[in-house]
Amino acid sequence: MAGRFVVAGVGAAVVLTMLAPSLVWAQPAADEWRVPRTPDGYPDLQGVWANNSATPLERPEVWAGRSRLTDEELAAFRAAAADVTASGLDAVFGDQLALAALAGITDVESYDAGTGNYNQFWLVERDFDNRTSLIVDPPDGRIPARTPDAERVGRGQPPAPIAEKADSWVDRPLSERCITFGVPSLFAGYNSYYQIFQSRDYAVVLMEMIHDARVIPIDGPPHPSSRIRQLHGDSRGRWERDTLVVETKNYSRLGAFWGASEDLTVVERFTRVGPDTLNYEVTFEDSTTWTRPWTVMIPLRRSEDPLFEYACHEGNLGMEGILAGYRAQERTGEAR
Repeated sequence: MAGRFVVAGVGAAVVLTMLAPSLVWAQPAADEWRVPRTPDGYPDLQGVWANNSATPLERPEVWAGRSRLTDEELAAFRAAAADVTASGLDAVFGDQLALAALAGITDVESYDAGTGNYNQFWLVERDFDNRTSLIVDPPDGRIPARTPDAERVGRGQPPAPIAEKADSWVDRPLSERCITFGVPSLFAGYNSYYQIFQSRDYAVVLMEMIHDARVIPIDGPPHPSSRIRQLHGDSRGRWERDTLVVETKNYSRLGAFWGASEDLTVVERFTRVGPDTLNYEVTFEDSTTWTRPWTVMIPLRRSEDPLFEYACHEGNLGMEGILAGYRAQERTGEAR
């Protein structure tokens, strides 16, 4: 059934636990592949990795109580998703592909009819697997409830749709102003590539979206004082067998994931499980925002394509254009 569907981006987005073997995606037999290693003997995670997963962050109600689809159900889901993107018209970002496919909606409309949207043919093809949510803990595949205080002030929820107008020029979001998209990002299918560099003492994770890069000391000094806070927090890495574990804390108020509090701790785990697959697990923990920690696992796929420079705001004149446009509307009496 065709319908009209307004795209509203979901952000995408945790103490980590090791995944059970049943949750490891595309893991080859032990005699077929060995973890590649750097000259220092550590797993080689370097390269460009893509998050183009079509699996929704949270488990949709229609799949409640089920962590995996049958092969037949997966085939039907893929076919429905293909119907959503077949028109090549307005682009479908992030979780909206899965939600539109499950709702039987194929006539996707831009969230901003005034400016339009990207066409779907500009976007990459999405990756499918049998899982019903990226969230692996809690077991219901849903984001935990927020604390009363977080509910009161609006912390810890996915970013509001861009279609919701800002109150003034001073509260345009950081992502719209091309300052940062925030790290980590759970967003899939649009600028969702990462490049990893390694040396013995450091790892660098470069995110395609707004070219955010983190230089992460490995087995280095501890986190600085909590009085020293940064937009992307302070990241420290360590090896646990063949997994690179990165703990990030000391976020600033503006930089914490989904507006969580400054108490937020994020733990990421990067594990090679095949020649073309890097399992990326993220655990978010903030007892003042969510009632319990929650964990996501995203299978990143190797890409042979390089990352190119991310251009944003077309010369950083977006704010000037917004204000000039509104002044023009005021002169013609169209301002609201």
